[in-house]
Amino acid sequence: MTGALTLPMLGLILFCILAETAREVCFKQSANEHTLVSAMSKPITWLGIVFWAVELFAWTAVLERVPLTIAFPLMALSYVIIVFAGALIFKENINLRHATGVFLVTAGVACVGVTGL
Repeated sequence: MTGALTLPMLGLILFCILAETAREVCFKQSANEHTLVSAMSKPITWLGIVFWAVELFAWTAVLERVPLTIAFPLMALSYVIIVFAGALIFKENINLRHATGVFLVTAGVACVGVTGL
């Protein structure tokens, strides 16, 4: 491991963030079912599992090359993206306190990202 965050690795981390967001959206959609058995019979659940598997391989590739102290905090951007996905796709509300938390997570990720470059 070189210990540096390269542009390709940053791109792979962003891919992991998008895969995680897609997975969570799929799981949220399938969670509208009343039972686990009925949710597991839906293709959207299995699509979420595929996103999970793809992210696992991509994340492992990231961790082979980027220090965990840099890579993991950058993955916190998934919390920000998932909040926006919930608001856009599921019409969930974001209040001021929630938005402040999202801003603070983003600021923290920016601090870590700058130190890793």
